[in-house]
Amino acid sequence: MDTPLLNIAAWQAHSLVNGPGRRFVLWLQGCPLLCPGCFNQEFLPFVERHRINIEDIAARILATSDIEGVTFSGGEPTVQSQGLALLSERLRARGLTVVSYSGYTLETLRARNDPWIERFLSCLDILIDGPYVREQAANLLWRGSRNQRLHFLSDVYGHLADQADYRPAEVEFSVGESRFTTSGTWPEGFIERLERTLRE
Repeated sequence: MDTPLLNIAAWQAHSLVNGPGRRFVLWLQGCPLLCPGCFNQEFLPFVERHRINIEDIAARILATSDIEGVTFSGGEPTVQSQGLALLSERLRARGLTVVSYSGYTLETLRARNDPWIERFLSCLDILIDGPYVREQAANLLWRGSRNQRLHFLSDVYGHLADQADYRPAEVEFSVGESRFTTSGTWPEGFIERLERTLRE
């Protein structure tokens, strides 16, 4: 079987706001849902960004110190479920946990009866599901709108379930000489207002 290449939009070696603990985050390129107000507009088009084989990205993640797992965001990760299932199996075998976002609900994903999606889901410790709905925007842990749910698909993070509805969303900033990057969930328009303030 040929191993597929992953089409990766971006990555961040250390994040504290994309799931439990310190995590390596991969944003996948391409999403068919096109939710109005999506935080990651540049990751929606189905265009080629960074085509990386699974062995190389697994090596990069496993060489990153002081992380407890990986989080997949997007874009829509399940569009690349085969590659992510194979990558997740490698990472779990080395003791890392796996979290993924999906704009599709868990029920919708399971109803597809797609063996690669099932294999991917079987690797997940947490699935954060549901599309971003602008009219239901909310300040919730790891989520941007009230319809999105946390599914604890393994026992690893079950102790966090009670915190899901009262811990607020978090944002982190990385500031360089000529630009800054953000990660996490924030109110719509926040980044534009911040950029305008910094320019002024």
